[in-house]
Formats: sequence, C-alpha cells, structure tokens
Amino acid sequence: MRILLSALFAVLLVSSCSDEPPRQEEPADFSGPVIDIPQEPGTPGNPIIDSNMAAEAAILTNLPEGCPQEISSRLTVVTVSYYGFDDKAHQGQIVVDRDLAADVTQIFELILESGFPVHTVLPIAHAEIQAKAPYGLSPDTDNSSGFAFRPQAGSAKLSMHARGWAVDLNPRLNPYIKGETMLPPRSAYDPSMPGTLTADHPVVLKFKELGWEWGGDWTSLKDYMHFEKVPPGMSKD
Repeated sequence: MRILLSALFAVLLVSSCSDEPPRQEEPADFSGPVIDIPQEPGTPGNPIIDSNMAAEAAILTNLPEGCPQEISSRLTVVTVSYYGFDDKAHQGQIVVDRDLAADVTQIFELILESGFPVHTVLPIAHAEIQAKAPYGLSPDTDNSSGFAFRPQAGSAKLSMHARGWAVDLNPRLNPYIKGETMLPPRSAYDPSMPGTLTADHPVVLKFKELGWEWGGDWTSLKDYMHFEKVPPGMSKD
C-alpha cells in the first residue's frame, strides 16, 4: 500500500511540474444579428413628418396665374429638420430658388443643432396653408416658408418671396411692423421668447454670414421674420 501511494504521489508531482500551459477557456460567442431598436417618433433619426410633398406638387399646386415659367423653373424643394415647440424633431419642406438651396440647408442644420424652435415649415402649396386663403396667401399664419408668388406688403411690386429669394421664420414671434401695422394678426415681438430672432442670434448671424439681408436691420420698418438674398448672377430688376 505504501508503495502504491508513493507511486501515485510521484505521478502527481511530475504532472504539476509539466511545462504545458493550463488550458484556456474559450471566450463566449456573443456574435449574432444586430437588432435595430426603432427610435421614438420625434427624434432627429425619426422626425414627425409635417410635409413630404413631391417637388412638382410643392411648387406648382394652386400656383397663382401670372407666375412666369422663368421663375417656377428655377424653384426647388429643400427638405429640412427642426425642433417644434413640442420639443420634438419634425421634418418640413421649404421652396426656394435652386441657387439658394445650399444656404437654406446649412441654416436649418444650425436651427436643428441649436434647438431653435420652429412652428411649421410647409410649402405654400401644402393643404394646411391653402386652406387659409386662395393660393394660401393669407397673412394669418405662423408658418415658416420661402417661395410665395405675391406682392410686397402694401405694394404692387413683387415680393422677394415671389422669386424664391426670401425666407420667413416664425412670423407671429417675428412680425412685420410698420407704424401701427403689425402682421400677422395676434403677433408680438418679445426677444425673451424662444423662437424669436434678434440681431445677435446665431440664426441671424448665420444668414448674414451667407450673404442674406435681415428685415430686422431695416429702419423704415421692421420685418423680423424676413431674410432675403439675390442669387449670384441674378438681379432684382
């Protein structure tokens, strides 16, 4: 018995002194299909769709008579994202001259990144705007927009909007003011309110950096919502 135990002890001693490394455990395999978890509606990756019109419909639907083809043929639809006053991300569309589309894209990228709230961004041809008045040309709206074939307020001269050379943002917070006239109805200008534009606001500064003129800088009247730019190679006349 003693001899047997001695032999067993010797075998164990040799095994413990072996140079063979201990066997490593195989790592667990967690590979498999990646499952996309749907984002909550109202996030930048899954915005609430306010407008998703086809380009032809957004530009030509209910277009007023007399709009020259030389204007309508230059228009394009820019799809933009922004936060609404509900703190959720939305998708809208704005119609502008094709040579201003890149500017508008940059500006709305800043609007989204900064969280500047916007009520809606709908083409003038959108059913919600058309319901306001013939051709949708009602001053009583808080919609941010670009192209609208119409004259200037209080004038027979065509507006810069009539060529797609102007953009209005949050009209009720950034009204047109001339003397006792304030448009749209029920608007107010209070720089402390979110969505209001001021001379030092990043959105205003971005427009100016890109060569746009702001109606808030005008002296004979104030048009705080309004930005305009003549595209390169074009003329107002």
